[in-house]
Order: sequence, then structure tokens, then C-alpha cells
Amino acid sequence: MNKMKPLLIDFDGVIKIGDEIATDAKDFFEFIDENKIPACILSNSTLRTSELMKDFLEEKGLKLKIPAFTAFDVTLEFVKKNYSKVKVYCRDCLLHHFEGMIDDENPEAVVIGDIGNRWNYDTMNEIFNSVMDGAEIIAMHKNKFWQPEGKLILDAGAFITAIEFATGKKATVIGKPSPLYFKIAVDNLGKNFENGFLMIGDDLENDVLAAQTIGGKGILVLTGKTKQSDIKDKKPDFVVNSLTDTKEVIEKIYIQ
Repeated sequence: MNKMKPLLIDFDGVIKIGDEIATDAKDFFEFIDENKIPACILSNSTLRTSELMKDFLEEKGLKLKIPAFTAFDVTLEFVKKNYSKVKVYCRDCLLHHFEGMIDDENPEAVVIGDIGNRWNYDTMNEIFNSVMDGAEIIAMHKNKFWQPEGKLILDAGAFITAIEFATGKKATVIGKPSPLYFKIAVDNLGKNFENGFLMIGDDLENDVLAAQTIGGKGILVLTGKTKQSDIKDKKPDFVVNSLTDTKEVIEKIYIQ
């Protein structure tokens, strides 16, 4: 086996399909473990922490042996390092992680994650006024849409872009496609970011093309939000139909 470049693996749409794990996920992770491939899960999820993600996988019979990061985890760390007062829009079950920092009246920053169907005019206007009063915008991610139950729905990025347009301020984006997020994952695996990496994801823009832009290679898995017809002139390094196909690509590239 040659020197392995790190694998960064998306969660929703690749490992988690709907409410279940991919049927070939266990075999795929056994392959990673057996071949001692440096790998981690790099998820744009703001619905759960990495620990909750691991708990979900264990409930489905898959015990994770590699590190995992979610956009929520990294955003929380970033916010704690840079701010003392923030206004937070995320799922209620995760708000306690910001205990001691929440200030809805005079925030230094507005932190935006997933709030599902709570997006409405009043919420948008609240955020708009906080930003106009001087607060910075911290986006856990900026996904345009996602596919939680087989149906495409708008994601937080659509609303964050509207806030940026109305206020004239740009958000600091923590999750993919932010180069910072990829670098944190590669550094955590003890690898040199400059030597490249491989990103496995179902999001053509935020996973695959984003990785290619900063020197990585991308495997697009067609089990999530992106379909073959969406690719057009934007070319991933590899396009596969499953994690089993992904394993075959990795074997050809990295394993002698």
C-alpha cells in the first residue's frame, strides 16, 4: 500500500440515507479500518453534534472507529473563541451548548444553523435588524437545499443569502464549502493539507467542487441530493452510485 491521502466522508446522503444508513455502509467502514486508511466524517449537519451522529450510527449497528465533525461542532468552537454574546438560531435541543453566551438584545454576532419550518418573515426580520445594528453573521453552513426524506427542500443558505443581500454584509461560513472546514479535518488526521485529500459526498458544489477548488479530489455519490443530470459541465473526478463503487475507486487509486 502506498501513502494514503486522507478521506473526508459526508454524512447525509452518503452514509445516512433518509432515516437509515446505506446498506453497504458497514462494509465500507470495515474496508477503511482493515486498510488503515486515514479518514473522518465531515458533515454539514447542524441538526446534531458529532457525538449524536455516532449515537445514531450505533443505534443502526455501526460503531464508528474514525473521527467525526459536524458544522455545528466547529461553529461552536469558533464562536466560543471569538465572541462573548451571540444570538443563536438552531434546533432547540442544541441551544444549551451556547449557555452563558446568548444575548438576544445586543449580540456581537448572529449564529445561524438549521431551524426547519421556523423560517418565516418575523424570523428573517429579527436577524436582519440584529445585523443592521452591528452584529456579524456566522453561518454554520450555506447549503442551498437538502433532501432529508427523499424530497428536496430549501436549506439555510437560501435565507442567509437573503440576509446578506438586505444588509450588505457577508456571512462567515464555517461548514463546507469553507476551506477552513476541510483544513480542520485534514489537520486532525495528522496529514499535510498541501498534499491533498479525497472528499466523498453527494453535494456537487459544497462537497466535490469545493474540494477540487482547494487541491483535493472529489467522488460524487449519487445516493443523495445530486443526480447524474445535474452534473453537466461541472466535472467531479469520479461519479459513483454507491459506497461499494466508492470502495472500488479507492482500491484502484490508493491501494497497490
